[in-house]
Amino acid sequence: MKAARFYGPGDIRIDDIPEPKTRPGTVKVEVEWCGICGTDLHEYLEGPIFAPTADAPHPITGEAVPITLGHEFAGVVHEVGDGVDDVHVGDRVVVEPYIICGHCDACTQGRYNVCQSVGFVGLSGFGGGFSQFVVAERRWVHSLGDLGTDVGALVEPLAIAHHAVRLSGAKPNHSALVFGAGPIGLVTTAALRACGVEQIIVVEPAEVRKQMAPIAGADHVIDPRTSDVVREVFELTKGRGADVSFECAGVDAVLKAAIQSTRVGGTCVNVAVWGHEASVAMNDLVFREVKLLGSLGYANDHRATIEMIASGKVDPFQFITGRIALEDIVKKGFEELVNNKEENVKILVHP
Repeated sequence: MKAARFYGPGDIRIDDIPEPKTRPGTVKVEVEWCGICGTDLHEYLEGPIFAPTADAPHPITGEAVPITLGHEFAGVVHEVGDGVDDVHVGDRVVVEPYIICGHCDACTQGRYNVCQSVGFVGLSGFGGGFSQFVVAERRWVHSLGDLGTDVGALVEPLAIAHHAVRLSGAKPNHSALVFGAGPIGLVTTAALRACGVEQIIVVEPAEVRKQMAPIAGADHVIDPRTSDVVREVFELTKGRGADVSFECAGVDAVLKAAIQSTRVGGTCVNVAVWGHEASVAMNDLVFREVKLLGSLGYANDHRATIEMIASGKVDPFQFITGRIALEDIVKKGFEELVNNKEENVKILVHP
């Protein structure tokens, strides 16, 4: 079968690889749509980062580059292994793409998203969504019901947002502040709107993304190039600050503004994965008792995310800005995102 495999910076190739075999307790999914994630883009530009190398293969998969990319994927059940009787051929499903040890402290707490050996299908081995077939353990396969598989490919990024919003403790009577209207910022905004948050403020400098924020659910959009963000947030929240804030950019100045804009006793959630050591002014936290919380991926969020989409609380189609074939993944996918990232949210690949 054809697969898009990552070899190194700027080097993704369409290879012919063997079709994976179904094992007991597993499900073979024929992938229909897979989204290109920002993590995939970082690998393409600067990797290997999360992708394991020959010097340090992944501790669970034992694999190293080249690996098949793609972890935001959905498709149709093609075959089920022995012992699987609650999933059937033809079912539309999305795969929660975790690879975990199952026995470390995080896993025994149910916080498998921060497993000490955590990996991802499509980044750490075990295949990937930029191929025709993926075999996954039954526990990671979630039914989409009547939802299409293109929508299914949006479940993974929306689950990241659902997890972050859930951890924040956001309530309908709260005000929320989102820094960044890139893909993660936009889905976080949509998840906040879905849970009924009263006031949502987004901070974003790029013109195209500023236009996307209200569609996702923002009530106010602040341009940090022309406004004092902290002062404007306090004006919009009647002098209190935001009950919850979300840092989705991984930038020191943005984190500082997010903390300073958060209400006394409020919560600032860091959703971004940083490429450098963050600088934090601890007194900004201490003097106002702001809680700074990290959020990684998702854990037990897929089912609720699917229900959130099925109920109509989130329109996932607003995030799909392109659909391409596997053979076009470099030029019309990765290069398009590199050169026109402000105009794109999610490009879906049909392998």
